[in-house]
Amino acid sequence: MAEHPAYPVGLRLTGRRVVVLGGGQVAQRRLPALIAAGADIRLVSPEATPSVEAMADAGEITWEKRPYTEGDLADAWYALIATSDTAANTAASAEAERHRVWCVRSDDADAATAWTPATGTSEGVTVAVLTTDARGRDPRHTAAIRDAVVEGLRDGTLVAPHHRTRTPGVALVGGGPGDPDLITVRGRRLLAEADVVIADRLGPRDLLAELPPHVEVIDAAKIPYGRFMAQEAINNALIEHAKQGKSVVRLKGGDPFVFGRGMEEAQALAEAGIACTVVPGISSSISVPGAAGIPVTHRGVAHEFTVVSGHVAPDDERSLVDWPSLAKLTGTLVILMGVDKIGRIAETLVAHGRSPETPVALVQEGTTAAQRRVDATLATVAETVVAQEIKPPAVIVVGDVVNQGPQGTA
Repeated sequence: MAEHPAYPVGLRLTGRRVVVLGGGQVAQRRLPALIAAGADIRLVSPEATPSVEAMADAGEITWEKRPYTEGDLADAWYALIATSDTAANTAASAEAERHRVWCVRSDDADAATAWTPATGTSEGVTVAVLTTDARGRDPRHTAAIRDAVVEGLRDGTLVAPHHRTRTPGVALVGGGPGDPDLITVRGRRLLAEADVVIADRLGPRDLLAELPPHVEVIDAAKIPYGRFMAQEAINNALIEHAKQGKSVVRLKGGDPFVFGRGMEEAQALAEAGIACTVVPGISSSISVPGAAGIPVTHRGVAHEFTVVSGHVAPDDERSLVDWPSLAKLTGTLVILMGVDKIGRIAETLVAHGRSPETPVALVQEGTTAAQRRVDATLATVAETVVAQEIKPPAVIVVGDVVNQGPQGTA
């Protein structure tokens, strides 16, 4: 049997009995995929890891707390044998053979009738890798091949063209705080499949250089506005390209719905009858402080954090922020788009109760090669911004969490 390669096949296990013997680390790794496949899973084991026990408590599997006994595999379609008792494994494997149940053995692959491939998924496709030569099985090698293929499909470096017509539409993709590695897997894949990309200035610009030559890249800051407001012109551009049957990605910095005007674009697309997909992104409000060594929450220091826009000063009638109430909070305050207004913001916070000595950190160009952190207090932050020539984009963190990590310098 060892002279012949394994025959690859996909098992449809929905509603069918699968027996797992042993509740250790092997079962913990394999059970989630069996649960996702819809199998009727019976675990037979005197003990189980906390994670496996949690699956049983949640009703995802049925757990019989006892050792294997003859007859446990009688109604099974598939079996995973992973106990630490070699004799029990051998007996269960023999029972599986008698009942013609495909059986995986974690302790002796050569004695098994089935092998578990290294698997991964991307966009509804499962990639499964098996070693064809039983004598040279190397699980690490097959896993490495799996990882390379799945990663290539996800990030677009391994191009697998769609032969079915794609539905035109727009994806609002959050690109993250600036580092191209911090875009989500789904966002990178949609970029690789796009016909048109309309990009923000604060989006991860390095990703644009990786796009195929046929992709039309439009800088949102350079769209001719004419008689339109900037946002209206961007909305019109999204609608126009989508109506031409193209796959459009609106690449935005951070998250589309965190001060990104993403909902305005989604509403405009809905009114125009254009399909819209929203891909969340890593918000700079959390990631940039983290990249600078600042936790927005910390046990015993801050039990909450509040994110506000600082593009409108506290004394501006257009402001929707209740600054006096924010001044009374004891947690962390994260201010976006507030560099040029930070002086008046600091004065307002102090006037309504915050200590002038409250630590403040300004993180400019967070997560990029140009990142720098400058520390101050509410009393000194206005002059610090001028003296250190802090420019947008910068995230401002106010609160004692600023002192929990390494101190920054200009």
